[in-house]
Amino acid sequence: MLQQYIAIAIIFFFIFRLVSQKRKNQLETNEFLFWFIFWLLAGVTIINLRYIDELVARFGFSSSGINVLLYVAVIILFYLVFRIRLRQEKVEREITKIVKNIAINNK
Repeated sequence: MLQQYIAIAIIFFFIFRLVSQKRKNQLETNEFLFWFIFWLLAGVTIINLRYIDELVARFGFSSSGINVLLYVAVIILFYLVFRIRLRQEKVEREITKIVKNIAINNK
């Protein structure tokens, strides 16, 4: 229970920092909304951890709900890294095309 209180306090700190950065116009509205919803969902998940444990047990998993959430989070993070890598590769190809065209036109 103490761990949940600490986690909620940390989430409140992140939300406070997020709102403060938005007020200073350091974040765009879409980015702010994404992170705000992310941290709210994280807080709701932590508050409802017992229900998640019960749900996980109903599906037949032998581990606790927090472990399953951790596994899902790692899978999502790997997927996001994969998507970022694909986007980076596309940008690199486009930059290469532009540099080629500039080099050909400057001959």
